[in-house]
Amino acid sequence: MSRVFSEKKSGSHPAQVQVRHFAIPVVTLSLGHMVSNLVRTLPAISADMMAHDLGVTAEGLASLTGAYHLSFALGQIPVGVALDRYGVRPVSLALLAIVITGCICAAMIQGPFGFLIAQLVLGLGCSGMLLCPMTFAAQLMTPEKFGLWSGLTQGIGNCGMLLSASPMAWLVQYSGWRAGFWVAAFYGLLVFILVRVIVPLLSRQAAKKASVFEEAREVLEIGFSQRLRGVVILSFCSFAAAIAIRGLWGGPWLMEIKGLDRIQAGNALLPFTLALIIGPVFFGILDRRFGHRRMLLGAGHIVAALALLFLSGGGHDGWISGALGLSILPVTYDISLLLMFGTGIAVQPLLFAMGRAAVESHHTGKALSAVNLFFFSGAAILQGLTGPVSRLAGMPGVLVFLGTILLIATLGFLMLTPGSRHKK
Repeated sequence: MSRVFSEKKSGSHPAQVQVRHFAIPVVTLSLGHMVSNLVRTLPAISADMMAHDLGVTAEGLASLTGAYHLSFALGQIPVGVALDRYGVRPVSLALLAIVITGCICAAMIQGPFGFLIAQLVLGLGCSGMLLCPMTFAAQLMTPEKFGLWSGLTQGIGNCGMLLSASPMAWLVQYSGWRAGFWVAAFYGLLVFILVRVIVPLLSRQAAKKASVFEEAREVLEIGFSQRLRGVVILSFCSFAAAIAIRGLWGGPWLMEIKGLDRIQAGNALLPFTLALIIGPVFFGILDRRFGHRRMLLGAGHIVAALALLFLSGGGHDGWISGALGLSILPVTYDISLLLMFGTGIAVQPLLFAMGRAAVESHHTGKALSAVNLFFFSGAAILQGLTGPVSRLAGMPGVLVFLGTILLIATLGFLMLTPGSRHKK
């Protein structure tokens, strides 16, 4: 399958290409997104060990891991340009090589500065792990069908979060957090080999000759254009809330507030993680069958925001536990609300589908990069802010902060996005 794959084979439209010609490459490329999710959610189950070994506080660790998202966000513009100029396969291989290097650095470094460098390298390498399979699928599918495949891609990639729940909790408990990065490096190498063998080169449409600078400017212009304004506002807060809970604060909340040990916390995060895996596929099917992306996105994010606000009230002397005359609510309450949050927030891949539908096919990579830019710039900024919020208001304050900004962003999205039902 390493031959050049022509989008114009037999004069057919890309959307008419048989599923077998792109399903296996898309799944293979999505495995790279799995390692991306694995490395960025590892701190959630090993935050205490990392903070102790690196000599930083929990708030300091939040700032260090936020550097991953900053580097990730900065990588969106060059990755988007590269995908449209050079194609998916070479870009994917280059990024996987950077990811492997970053994992090895993270496993070997000593001290906060070294960890900061490793996070920056990992963020850059992972910056295109979601865009690669999405761009590959978008080049061969109509915008109407792309919603299903974007959900499938996200669901496969989110399996990396499953690896960083109970399995990684066990590994960290007995072998330390550095072992997690060694496992991620090995997994990255395996995906590199699979991409090299399985993913074909796609012939690209002839486009006007433009400089790299001009194409980078187009990414920003697309992102700030009126047609994507509501999408990027919600993107800025959507992934930030999801990754702040699953990637950093979920584990400490369950261990420090609810009194679970590391493996129990990993088990408690499993339903939430499964929702992040199954949910995108479910919403992709709903989008394909019924449409109404705007309403699906709005409803899902409102549910997620409310789940965080109610979760905050179940801690020691929280507003809900206090109202019920209890000092603290049982952990089953938290598991249920985390599941509710994960199910609602899992609708977010449809933001990529909305971005894809707003541009011409030769700007696919740039449009997806623009949406992803706001996904991860929001994660970098808002996760960094959770540290000061935690110092001022504790972990319940972090949950209220994230739930509130998510609710505000959702209302802004609904106001700025015209209501229309896309055709199937």
